Amino acid sequence: MFVRVTGSDWSRLGDRAEDLAHFIGNRAFMRMHEGHCTALKVQCSADGMADYFCTIYEQRPQTCRDLDRGSPQCAGERATKGTGGSV
Repeated sequence: MFVRVTGSDWSRLGDRAEDLAHFIGNRAFMRMHEGHCTALKVQCSADGMADYFCTIYEQRPQTCRDLDRGSPQCAGERATKGTGGSV
């Protein structure tokens, strides 16, 4: 449910860090909206399929960098979290 944001991630997010992430205790996490990261844009195509786009791809946290798009690990995360569609 949460994407951890390290100090390096926070620096990489730059001026947008405070808008995209928040602290819970002494740890930072990406803000969530409707079950996904606020940086993730969801668009539905005419055929009803959902497409997902990271709006901060170049600045994304290390956790997101570790999951290659379309990899078995990515598919597993999507299946676990029930997000379907292509990421």
